[in-house]
Amino acid sequence: MRKIYLIREKTSKFGGAEVYLSRLVKALDDNGIEHHIINSIFPKFLPSWLRIILFNLQVCLTKKDKFYFSLERIICPDVYRAGDGVHKVFLTVENKSKLNPLHPIYLFLEKRCFNNAKRIIANSNMIKDQIISTYGIDAQKIDVIYNGVESKIINHESSFKKLSKEFDLDKNNPILLYVGSGFKRKGVKEFLEIISRLENKNIKAFVIGKENNLKYYQQLSKNLEIDKKVIFTGPRDDVDDFYTISDIFLFPTHYEPFGNVILEAMSLNNAVFTTEQCGAHEVLNKEYIMVHSKDFSVVSKIDQLLKNTQELDNIKRENQSKAVKLSIELNMQKTIEIINKA
Repeated sequence: MRKIYLIREKTSKFGGAEVYLSRLVKALDDNGIEHHIINSIFPKFLPSWLRIILFNLQVCLTKKDKFYFSLERIICPDVYRAGDGVHKVFLTVENKSKLNPLHPIYLFLEKRCFNNAKRIIANSNMIKDQIISTYGIDAQKIDVIYNGVESKIINHESSFKKLSKEFDLDKNNPILLYVGSGFKRKGVKEFLEIISRLENKNIKAFVIGKENNLKYYQQLSKNLEIDKKVIFTGPRDDVDDFYTISDIFLFPTHYEPFGNVILEAMSLNNAVFTTEQCGAHEVLNKEYIMVHSKDFSVVSKIDQLLKNTQELDNIKRENQSKAVKLSIELNMQKTIEIINKA
């Protein structure tokens, strides 16, 4: 098979697309499939709108006969994986400045990317439907392949012991978890409001991720009188330890194309709640899906789970079994099938 050129402008340890790309690359390596990653050659101090224009020029002017599997909105993809969702839909959710030229540029690129790609991979049926309804793309051109997760060994005792040295943890405390950067879109305000409404007052909650406006959320937790229960950790390299010790992963996002964090939480033995606006809700049982981020009926469901440890253990095991079937290896195999079609 031809060498695959994997296209992504940024390099990062924490972005969802970057995490997915690192997992895909490992799977390609393990299967001896030749590939090369192309990132932006332009300095990061340039404004983001200019970087994305220059990156398009960088990759499209040098394409020649290269096969591009793109995770970025470019005008010359062979196969485009729409892991960032549909920007036009995203703008209806997020109130972004109309003065920022990045958004009209993204919309210009997005339309051409969807039209020019030979095949499109959506990471959820939600995103497939949005691509069709927003840009009128033929459904036959779009395949749905869910994100994939790596299998990991769980050692609850070791993770609990390690984190207990840093945080005041008690084995009798149920633990709730949120992971993700960009707190506003991903529902940290609603996460805190849900925590404040829980009948169980013995919980600990961790909020993990990068946020420029962190003081707002810390103050909100004080206003809600839950600041003794909620710990804001910032971004962490040891997120797996937090997944391992937590009981319930709560992700009340306003818009998320899929959400690696959902699969990660499931694979590391969590009950998981998220919204219909998160593509990964498609892999959860109906009772664990919130209608929207302010669907506070989730409060009584969480309280009920925390009272019924057997039911909690059952859903944890069920989620772990589901995650095993959504491996990065399976994702890679399905992706290669689409690449071969193209």
